[in-house]
Amino acid sequence: MVSKDQAIGGAILLVCVVVAVLYLVALFGYKQLIQPWLNIGSAASVQFWLIAIPVFVAFIAILFIGAWIGWTMATTPPPKPIEEITTEIEDKKEEPKVEEPTPATEAVATEEKTATKKKK
Repeated sequence: MVSKDQAIGGAILLVCVVVAVLYLVALFGYKQLIQPWLNIGSAASVQFWLIAIPVFVAFIAILFIGAWIGWTMATTPPPKPIEEITTEIEDKKEEPKVEEPTPATEAVATEEKTATKKKK
């Protein structure tokens, strides 16, 4: 039994192989294999559109990616200067460490608070 991801991957592989084979048959075998059944134009015009449409889609996709990168760069605030970052790191090293309360000291502090409340 294959997992869901493997099944989806196999389906994607199968669809891509079928589309690639159909594309190659339409591009190189249109006149012999497809034109007798489905005459949608001359072989030269069909081959032109079989090349022009994927090139157009790829070109638009590349422009879209470039626009997305430009938008991201234009709307992202600039990073802090390195001098400011190193100053912050040095300041953190110089700060005295505050002792973190341990469970025993927390219990004593809680007992002192309850004793103080009882006295009032």
